[in-house]
Amino acid sequence: MSRVICDQTISADGYSAGPNQSEKRPFGDDGGDGWGNRLHAWMFDDPEENRTEIDRINAAKAVIMGRNMFGPVRGEWDRQWKGWWGDNPPFHAPVFVLTHYPRNPQPMDGGTTYHFVTDGIESALAQAREAAGDGDVSIHGGAITINEYLAAGLVDELRLHIVPFTLGAGARLFDGVPPLNLEQVESRAASSVTHVTYRVLT
Repeated sequence: MSRVICDQTISADGYSAGPNQSEKRPFGDDGGDGWGNRLHAWMFDDPEENRTEIDRINAAKAVIMGRNMFGPVRGEWDRQWKGWWGDNPPFHAPVFVLTHYPRNPQPMDGGTTYHFVTDGIESALAQAREAAGDGDVSIHGGAITINEYLAAGLVDELRLHIVPFTLGAGARLFDGVPPLNLEQVESRAASSVTHVTYRVLT
């Protein structure tokens, strides 16, 4: 069976985004430009130094994300928002977006199709597993969505990318999650980030 993996970049105090998120600043007051340039500098400014971790993220055969990660539209779908990533998103796999409001699947260039799931996290995971076959399913985020999967005991592996600054507020990993038993699988310090992989024990 495929593994369920969470890859998440966080500040040293556990935040994946700052407060006051908006369409103009999707990562809120994130210590940078509001678009995650400081949180995710390790991916975009130093891609070769972090090639192994980036390739692992991109190897997922299906992706799950919350509606807040998909975009700023709330309530009914009153516009055809297609995500933050343009016409050719980086996923190149089926993406299952958690939402309370139905919407038809949205095919994109490069092999990505967004599927909108209205009946909960377990249904999204079942659909993602079927789409992934023997490949891994990645819970991409945001923090609230990852926390729901962690709290439900549905995550096999947690890959954290910890950047050396604090935010003090915002969307925080592990909020509302019961105590977890984690086994450290590996860690690696790069120039702008520390990568730590944990196996989530039952």
